[in-house]
Amino acid sequence: MSASRSLDTNACSCVRYEHMFGKVLLIAVSALVIWGVVAHASSGAGPERMYVVKPHDTLWSIAAENYGGDPRQAIWKLQQANHLAGATIVPGERLHLPG
Repeated sequence: MSASRSLDTNACSCVRYEHMFGKVLLIAVSALVIWGVVAHASSGAGPERMYVVKPHDTLWSIAAENYGGDPRQAIWKLQQANHLAGATIVPGERLHLPG
């Protein structure tokens, strides 16, 4: 019986691989957490932009001036970001320009 134990090479190597698997798993999870924190901490969109409404400005003119493409989608973004119920804006009003 003692001879079979001394010839069994799987007994100690299995434990060694389990420890290695745990270390690799810990490193992988740590890397994913760090990557997630760095990805969310970036300011890729840039600083928040503000626009002060001037006389004769409309949401359409602001959208056309500050966004490319179809102004209707930019108007919708402006309305959502500034909690506007309609298209009425007044001179001096400060609007958040979403990215």
